[in-house]
Amino acid sequence: MSIAPAGRGYPAILFDLDGTLVDSVYQHVLAWREALESAGMPLAVWRIHRRIGMSGGLFVSALARETGRNLSPDEVGRLQQTHAQAYLRYANQVRPLPGARDLLARLAEQGVPHAIATSGYRVAAGVAIEMLGVGPGVPVITRDQVAHAKPDPDLFLAAAGALGVSIENSVVVGDSIWDLLAARRARALGIGLLSGGYGADELQNAGAYRVYDDPAGLLAHLDEVGIRAGIGRNESPR
Repeated sequence: MSIAPAGRGYPAILFDLDGTLVDSVYQHVLAWREALESAGMPLAVWRIHRRIGMSGGLFVSALARETGRNLSPDEVGRLQQTHAQAYLRYANQVRPLPGARDLLARLAEQGVPHAIATSGYRVAAGVAIEMLGVGPGVPVITRDQVAHAKPDPDLFLAAAGALGVSIENSVVVGDSIWDLLAARRARALGIGLLSGGYGADELQNAGAYRVYDDPAGLLAHLDEVGIRAGIGRNESPR
């Protein structure tokens, strides 16, 4: 596949999913608490929240260290499966974040290349993708498709590749420090959103060059990332 600049001079936008486009972080936290307690690893929810956004395997290993447990690969796999089942029970509580659908529609209208890259597996991500109304032309990269998830850069590199754009001409939008660390490792600019529960200082220290409240905040400031209002598919930014 040839790698070209993003469409019409725009940067490509690579979105995280949970906490960035959909309000699902705390449902994941509760699902992980269930999974961890089922394995005899009770942890306060704030400790679980601090790891949300990481690869599931790294997530479990990091929390196991805090409890002094050594888990086998089979035990890690069972915990991930238990989390997935618990999360699907909470999925009916998940909603798009303010402005998420409008932001995606605006990018599509203006011909801005964009994709979604999530550390979640396809079965869990599918619920959120459907409620966002993501069209078939938008690449969705899930944990199933890459060797390593965040904070490794694989997901965002795969998303840029699926769009046929250079990662250096892409902007990663995420709500966690793990998104932004992965963006830095991929050599992409990073934008932080507060909608996943991390503070502005934390996101900036992890590499965010802009921080907004939520997708609505980003939509209102798209000009700050090189996407000007009123430029349609048949026009080029000046």
